[in-house]
Amino acid sequence: MKLGNREFDRIVKEAIGRIPQEIRQYLDNILITVQKRPAPDMLEEMGYPPDEPLLGLYWGVPLSERTVGEPPLYPDTIFIFKEPLEEMCTSREELQDEIEITVVHEVAHFLGMSEERLAELGYE
Repeated sequence: MKLGNREFDRIVKEAIGRIPQEIRQYLDNILITVQKRPAPDMLEEMGYPPDEPLLGLYWGVPLSERTVGEPPLYPDTIFIFKEPLEEMCTSREELQDEIEITVVHEVAHFLGMSEERLAELGYE
């Protein structure tokens, strides 16, 4: 599946709108950006192999690791990687579902949310 950037962005917005408020409330202070693919240096810094089909990535300091004395230097960011998502999905609906799941999992990294809680919310 291959979409134009505007259509992909529209699907991202729709997917984010479906996220439960319990999680979506934390997106107010997180930048969400779409890129074609992860940069090689980004993969290297995160410890992923160069050919990793990464769908999304949280880049920042999780709440559980923050201190008052050392606030984060950069805004928390969730990267959505367009091409890997398009490659794995065969329909608009599947793409929207995968984007929603990806964003929720990245927000969970920010919050330090357990896999059990994600499963309770239907995001296994």
